[in-house]
Amino acid sequence: MPKEEKDVRLKGIITAMATPLDEKGAISEAGVAALAEHLITNGVAGLFVLGTNGEFYSLTKEQKLNLAEYTVKAAAGRVPVYAGVGGISTNEVVELAKEMATRGVDALSVITPYLIHITQEELIQHYETIADASPLPIILYNIPANTQLNIEPTTVARLAKHPNIIGMKDSSGHLDQMETYLALVKKETFDVLVGSDSRILKALQLGATGAVAATSNVLTKTDVGIYEAFLADDIEKAELLQESINAFRGVLKLGSVPAVLKEALNMIQLPVGKPCLPVQPVINTEDRAKIREVLVSYQESEGFEVK
Repeated sequence: MPKEEKDVRLKGIITAMATPLDEKGAISEAGVAALAEHLITNGVAGLFVLGTNGEFYSLTKEQKLNLAEYTVKAAAGRVPVYAGVGGISTNEVVELAKEMATRGVDALSVITPYLIHITQEELIQHYETIADASPLPIILYNIPANTQLNIEPTTVARLAKHPNIIGMKDSSGHLDQMETYLALVKKETFDVLVGSDSRILKALQLGATGAVAATSNVLTKTDVGIYEAFLADDIEKAELLQESINAFRGVLKLGSVPAVLKEALNMIQLPVGKPCLPVQPVINTEDRAKIREVLVSYQESEGFEVK
Protein backbone atom coordinates (compact mmCIF):
# COMPACT_ATOMS: atom_id res chain seq x y z
CA MET A 1 0.00 0.00 0.00
CA PRO A 2 1.49 3.38 -0.93
CA LYS A 3 2.35 5.57 2.02
CA GLU A 4 0.02 8.28 0.75
CA GLU A 5 -2.90 5.96 1.55
CA LYS A 6 -1.79 5.16 5.10
CA ASP A 7 -3.04 6.89 8.22
CA VAL A 8 -0.15 5.82 10.47
CA ARG A 9 1.62 9.05 11.33
CA LEU A 10 4.16 9.53 14.08
CA LYS A 11 3.56 12.58 16.23
CA GLY A 12 3.37 13.85 19.78
CA ILE A 13 4.94 12.41 22.91
CA ILE A 14 5.23 8.65 22.56
CA THR A 15 6.36 6.82 25.67
CA ALA A 16 9.29 4.42 25.42
CA MET A 17 7.59 2.11 27.89
CA ALA A 18 9.37 0.26 30.63
CA THR A 19 8.50 -3.43 30.63
CA PRO A 20 6.51 -4.50 33.71
CA LEU A 21 7.63 -7.88 35.05
CA ASP A 22 6.24 -9.97 37.89
CA GLU A 23 8.25 -11.61 40.67
CA LYS A 24 9.00 -14.61 38.45
CA GLY A 25 10.27 -12.46 35.58
CA ALA A 26 7.22 -12.97 33.36
CA ILE A 27 5.46 -10.07 31.66
CA SER A 28 2.96 -8.64 34.13
CA GLU A 29 -0.34 -8.07 32.34
CA ALA A 30 -1.65 -6.12 35.33
CA GLY A 31 1.48 -3.98 35.37
CA VAL A 32 1.20 -3.29 31.65
CA ALA A 33 -2.45 -2.31 32.05
CA ALA A 34 -1.74 0.05 34.95
CA LEU A 35 1.21 1.75 33.27
CA ALA A 36 -0.58 2.10 29.93
CA GLU A 37 -3.65 3.56 31.63
CA HIS A 38 -1.52 6.08 33.52
CA LEU A 39 0.25 7.18 30.35
CA ILE A 40 -2.85 7.42 28.17
CA THR A 41 -4.83 9.26 30.85
CA ASN A 42 -2.05 11.83 31.09
CA GLY A 43 -1.98 12.55 27.39
CA VAL A 44 0.68 10.54 25.58
CA ALA A 45 0.13 10.09 21.85
CA GLY A 46 1.41 6.52 21.62
CA LEU A 47 3.06 3.61 23.40
CA PHE A 48 6.43 2.33 22.21
CA VAL A 49 7.29 -1.10 23.60
CA LEU A 50 10.44 -3.18 23.29
CA GLY A 51 12.88 -0.33 22.93
CA THR A 52 16.17 0.07 24.76
CA ASN A 53 14.44 1.13 27.98
CA GLY A 54 11.98 -1.70 27.41
CA GLU A 55 14.79 -4.28 27.69
CA PHE A 56 14.09 -5.88 24.31
CA TYR A 57 17.56 -7.41 24.34
CA SER A 58 16.77 -9.52 27.43
CA LEU A 59 13.31 -10.81 26.54
CA THR A 60 12.36 -14.03 24.77
CA LYS A 61 10.23 -13.97 21.64
CA GLU A 62 7.27 -15.23 23.66
CA GLN A 63 7.71 -12.42 26.19
CA LYS A 64 7.91 -9.85 23.41
CA LEU A 65 4.72 -11.08 21.79
CA ASN A 66 2.93 -11.21 25.14
CA LEU A 67 4.00 -7.67 25.97
CA ALA A 68 2.74 -6.39 22.64
CA GLU A 69 -0.57 -8.21 23.06
CA TYR A 70 -1.11 -6.91 26.60
CA THR A 71 -0.24 -3.35 25.58
CA VAL A 72 -2.62 -3.39 22.62
CA LYS A 73 -5.36 -4.71 24.90
CA ALA A 74 -4.69 -1.98 27.47
CA ALA A 75 -4.56 0.79 24.87
CA ALA A 76 -7.92 -0.36 23.50
CA GLY A 77 -7.54 1.71 20.35
CA ARG A 78 -7.09 5.00 22.21
CA VAL A 79 -3.50 5.49 21.06
CA PRO A 80 -1.30 3.59 18.61
CA VAL A 81 1.11 0.94 19.84
CA TYR A 82 4.55 0.59 18.27
CA ALA A 83 6.67 -2.50 18.92
CA GLY A 84 10.40 -3.06 18.51
CA VAL A 85 11.38 -6.10 16.47
CA GLY A 86 15.00 -5.27 15.70
CA GLY A 87 17.91 -7.67 15.91
CA ILE A 88 21.13 -8.67 14.22
CA SER A 89 19.74 -11.23 11.78
CA THR A 90 17.59 -9.90 8.93
CA ASN A 91 15.71 -13.19 8.67
CA GLU A 92 14.92 -13.28 12.39
CA VAL A 93 13.63 -9.70 12.28
CA VAL A 94 11.36 -10.60 9.36
CA GLU A 95 10.04 -13.62 11.26
CA LEU A 96 9.32 -11.58 14.39
CA ALA A 97 7.73 -8.78 12.34
CA LYS A 98 5.26 -11.23 10.82
CA GLU A 99 4.37 -12.69 14.21
CA MET A 100 4.09 -9.25 15.82
CA ALA A 101 1.60 -8.21 13.15
CA THR A 102 -0.83 -10.79 14.55
CA ARG A 103 -0.81 -9.05 17.94
CA GLY A 104 -2.56 -5.88 16.80
CA VAL A 105 0.26 -3.32 16.97
CA ASP A 106 0.18 -0.39 14.55
CA ALA A 107 3.79 -0.23 13.36
CA LEU A 108 7.18 -1.83 14.01
CA SER A 109 10.42 -0.22 15.10
CA VAL A 110 13.65 -1.74 13.83
CA ILE A 111 16.91 -0.83 15.53
CA THR A 112 20.05 -1.06 13.39
CA PRO A 113 22.02 -4.31 13.70
CA TYR A 114 24.53 -4.23 16.56
CA LEU A 115 27.68 -6.17 17.48
CA ILE A 116 28.58 -6.65 13.81
CA HIS A 117 29.95 -3.83 11.66
CA ILE A 118 28.11 -3.47 8.35
CA THR A 119 28.22 -0.93 5.53
CA GLN A 120 25.47 1.55 4.72
CA GLU A 121 24.62 -0.47 1.60
CA GLU A 122 24.20 -3.58 3.74
CA LEU A 123 22.08 -1.56 6.15
CA ILE A 124 19.84 -0.40 3.30
CA GLN A 125 19.40 -3.98 2.10
CA HIS A 126 18.61 -5.06 5.68
CA TYR A 127 15.85 -2.48 6.06
CA GLU A 128 14.43 -2.93 2.56
CA THR A 129 14.22 -6.70 2.99
CA ILE A 130 12.35 -6.26 6.28
CA ALA A 131 10.06 -3.57 4.87
CA ASP A 132 9.25 -5.68 1.81
CA ALA A 133 8.23 -8.63 3.99
CA SER A 134 6.55 -6.84 6.88
CA PRO A 135 2.74 -6.68 7.02
CA LEU A 136 3.10 -3.49 9.11
CA PRO A 137 4.82 -0.14 8.52
CA ILE A 138 8.46 0.13 9.59
CA ILE A 139 10.11 2.82 11.72
CA LEU A 140 13.91 3.13 11.56
CA TYR A 141 15.63 3.33 14.95
CA ASN A 142 19.00 5.08 15.14
CA ILE A 143 20.95 4.87 18.41
CA PRO A 144 24.62 4.78 17.38
CA ALA A 145 26.00 5.22 20.90
CA ASN A 146 24.64 1.75 21.69
CA THR A 147 24.92 -0.01 18.32
CA GLN A 148 28.08 1.65 16.98
CA LEU A 149 26.22 2.07 13.68
CA ASN A 150 24.80 5.39 12.53
CA ILE A 151 22.10 5.67 9.87
CA GLU A 152 23.65 8.25 7.57
CA PRO A 153 21.45 11.00 6.07
CA THR A 154 21.85 9.68 2.52
CA THR A 155 20.75 6.26 3.75
CA VAL A 156 17.66 7.74 5.37
CA ALA A 157 16.87 9.63 2.16
CA ARG A 158 16.89 6.37 0.20
CA LEU A 159 14.94 4.36 2.75
CA ALA A 160 12.33 7.10 3.15
CA LYS A 161 11.23 6.40 -0.41
CA HIS A 162 10.22 2.84 0.45
CA PRO A 163 6.41 2.58 0.59
CA ASN A 164 6.48 0.65 3.87
CA ILE A 165 8.99 2.79 5.79
CA ILE A 166 7.10 5.63 7.46
CA GLY A 167 9.60 7.34 9.72
CA MET A 168 12.46 7.11 12.17
CA LYS A 169 13.36 7.49 15.79
CA ASP A 170 16.68 9.29 16.05
CA SER A 171 18.41 8.84 19.40
CA SER A 172 21.81 9.99 18.18
CA GLY A 173 21.48 13.32 19.98
CA HIS A 174 22.98 15.12 16.99
CA LEU A 175 20.56 17.86 16.01
CA ASP A 176 22.64 18.89 13.01
CA GLN A 177 22.21 15.40 11.59
CA MET A 178 18.48 15.48 12.34
CA GLU A 179 18.23 18.76 10.47
CA THR A 180 19.85 17.06 7.48
CA TYR A 181 17.42 14.14 7.71
CA LEU A 182 14.50 16.55 7.67
CA ALA A 183 15.88 18.38 4.65
CA LEU A 184 16.24 15.16 2.65
CA VAL A 185 12.91 13.41 3.26
CA LYS A 186 9.38 14.00 2.04
CA LYS A 187 7.64 15.18 5.19
CA GLU A 188 4.19 14.21 3.94
CA THR A 189 5.08 10.52 4.09
CA PHE A 190 8.06 10.26 6.47
CA ASP A 191 8.09 11.46 10.08
CA VAL A 192 11.17 12.06 12.22
CA LEU A 193 10.92 11.56 15.98
CA VAL A 194 13.60 12.57 18.46
CA GLY A 195 14.71 9.93 20.93
CA SER A 196 16.84 12.20 23.11
CA ASP A 197 14.67 13.53 25.94
CA SER A 198 16.92 16.52 26.58
CA ARG A 199 16.37 17.74 23.03
CA ILE A 200 12.60 17.43 22.61
CA LEU A 201 11.91 21.14 22.16
CA LYS A 202 14.90 21.84 19.92
CA ALA A 203 13.99 18.90 17.70
CA LEU A 204 10.39 20.10 17.40
CA GLN A 205 11.67 23.52 16.40
CA LEU A 206 13.73 21.90 13.64
CA GLY A 207 10.68 20.07 12.29
CA ALA A 208 10.53 16.78 14.17
CA THR A 209 6.94 15.64 14.61
CA GLY A 210 7.34 14.34 18.14
CA ALA A 211 9.47 12.39 20.58
CA VAL A 212 9.87 8.86 21.86
CA ALA A 213 10.63 9.71 25.46
CA ALA A 214 11.61 7.34 28.26
CA THR A 215 11.23 10.10 30.85
CA SER A 216 7.53 10.27 30.00
CA ASN A 217 7.02 7.00 31.88
CA VAL A 218 7.37 9.13 35.01
CA LEU A 219 7.24 12.79 33.89
CA THR A 220 4.25 12.22 31.66
CA LYS A 221 2.53 15.58 32.12
CA THR A 222 5.82 17.44 31.81
CA ASP A 223 6.85 15.85 28.52
CA VAL A 224 3.35 16.15 27.06
CA GLY A 225 3.38 19.76 28.22
CA ILE A 226 6.52 20.50 26.20
CA TYR A 227 4.79 19.32 23.04
CA GLU A 228 1.53 21.11 23.78
CA ALA A 229 3.28 24.37 24.64
CA PHE A 230 5.26 24.14 21.40
CA LEU A 231 2.06 23.66 19.39
CA ALA A 232 0.55 26.66 21.18
CA ASP A 233 3.66 28.70 20.32
CA ASP A 234 4.32 29.24 24.03
CA ILE A 235 8.05 28.71 23.71
CA GLU A 236 8.83 30.21 27.10
CA LYS A 237 6.66 27.61 28.82
CA ALA A 238 8.07 24.85 26.64
CA GLU A 239 11.61 25.88 27.56
CA LEU A 240 10.80 25.86 31.28
CA LEU A 241 9.25 22.41 31.03
CA GLN A 242 12.17 21.11 28.98
CA GLU A 243 14.62 22.38 31.57
CA SER A 244 12.57 20.91 34.41
CA ILE A 245 13.22 17.30 33.35
CA ASN A 246 16.96 17.69 33.97
CA ALA A 247 16.73 16.78 37.65
CA PHE A 248 15.14 13.44 36.81
CA ARG A 249 17.56 12.83 33.96
CA GLY A 250 20.36 13.40 36.46
CA VAL A 251 19.33 10.55 38.75
CA LEU A 252 18.89 8.17 35.81
CA LYS A 253 22.69 7.96 35.84
CA LEU A 254 22.68 6.29 39.26
CA GLY A 255 22.23 2.86 37.69
CA SER A 256 22.42 0.93 34.44
CA VAL A 257 19.52 1.41 32.02
CA PRO A 258 16.70 0.90 32.96
CA ALA A 259 17.29 0.27 36.69
CA VAL A 260 16.56 3.81 37.89
CA LEU A 261 13.57 4.21 35.58
CA LYS A 262 12.04 1.04 37.00
CA GLU A 263 12.87 2.07 40.56
CA ALA A 264 11.17 5.43 39.98
CA LEU A 265 8.04 3.79 38.58
CA ASN A 266 7.87 1.43 41.54
CA MET A 267 8.21 4.43 43.87
CA ILE A 268 5.27 6.24 42.26
CA GLN A 269 3.15 3.12 42.69
CA LEU A 270 3.29 1.86 39.14
CA PRO A 271 4.83 -1.58 39.79
CA VAL A 272 7.11 -2.75 37.00
CA GLY A 273 9.34 -5.14 38.91
CA LYS A 274 13.09 -5.46 38.66
CA PRO A 275 15.27 -4.98 35.59
CA CYS A 276 16.31 -8.07 33.65
CA LEU A 277 19.71 -9.53 34.46
CA PRO A 278 22.50 -8.68 34.15
CA VAL A 279 21.20 -5.21 35.11
CA GLN A 280 20.81 -4.98 38.86
CA PRO A 281 18.09 -3.03 40.70
CA VAL A 282 19.00 0.07 42.67
CA ILE A 283 19.80 -1.16 46.18
CA ASN A 284 22.14 1.55 47.49
CA THR A 285 20.30 3.42 50.24
CA GLU A 286 21.79 6.80 49.35
CA ASP A 287 20.94 6.40 45.66
CA ARG A 288 17.37 5.39 46.47
CA ALA A 289 17.06 8.44 48.71
CA LYS A 290 18.26 10.70 45.90
CA ILE A 291 15.75 9.20 43.48
CA ARG A 292 12.93 9.60 46.01
CA GLU A 293 13.92 13.21 46.73
CA VAL A 294 13.83 14.11 43.03
CA LEU A 295 10.49 12.39 42.52
CA VAL A 296 8.98 14.28 45.46
CA SER A 297 9.89 17.53 43.69
CA TYR A 298 7.62 16.52 40.80
CA GLN A 299 4.66 15.35 42.91
CA GLU A 300 2.62 18.52 42.54
CA SER A 301 3.18 19.00 38.80
CA GLU A 302 2.72 15.33 37.92
CA GLY A 303 0.01 14.41 40.39
CA PHE A 304 1.59 11.18 41.60
CA GLU A 305 2.41 10.13 45.15
CA VAL A 306 5.85 8.84 46.07
CA LYS A 307 5.83 5.92 48.46
